[in-house]
Amino acid sequence: MRERDSVQFNELVETACNFCGLIDGIPGGCSWLEQLSRILPRLHAEVVVLPDPGGSAFLPEQSDFDDRFDLFSELRTRLGERDMYWLEYDNPDDVVSGDEHRTGSLADDLTDIYFELKRGLELLEAAGPDEVAHLWEMGFREHWGQHLVDAERHLYALKVNDQLM
Repeated sequence: MRERDSVQFNELVETACNFCGLIDGIPGGCSWLEQLSRILPRLHAEVVVLPDPGGSAFLPEQSDFDDRFDLFSELRTRLGERDMYWLEYDNPDDVVSGDEHRTGSLADDLTDIYFELKRGLELLEAAGPDEVAHLWEMGFREHWGQHLVDAERHLYALKVNDQLM
């Protein structure tokens, strides 16, 4: 990894650590949503400029379904009514009985982002920065990037409607 790329990667690692630490510590209050609304755009900006150095693309999968479900459930409980949202292509007029058919979930978005980043952080020492950069870049492009965009959009909507606190 070139020096400039290494600096960018280290910034991404620091932001990933901050994001995972915030999720790990899910505080009782809601001010953590304000912190998330500031971390996610930084994470987005850092991952899109990260060049993919290439890698084996074969890093062992982690079977963490129970852990994922536990985190999702905890986040969903903490978020309460702020969890669910309409996706851009949803048509609320098609829903007969109110909000129960919303298709977006901030808890789901944060859970998927968390486990993608956490996996890279845990593999960093063993696999090295090139492999982790490749894992994150590929995962962002194929999966968690959409979760990141959706989470940013929903947190923005909560912020402009004074619902982050």
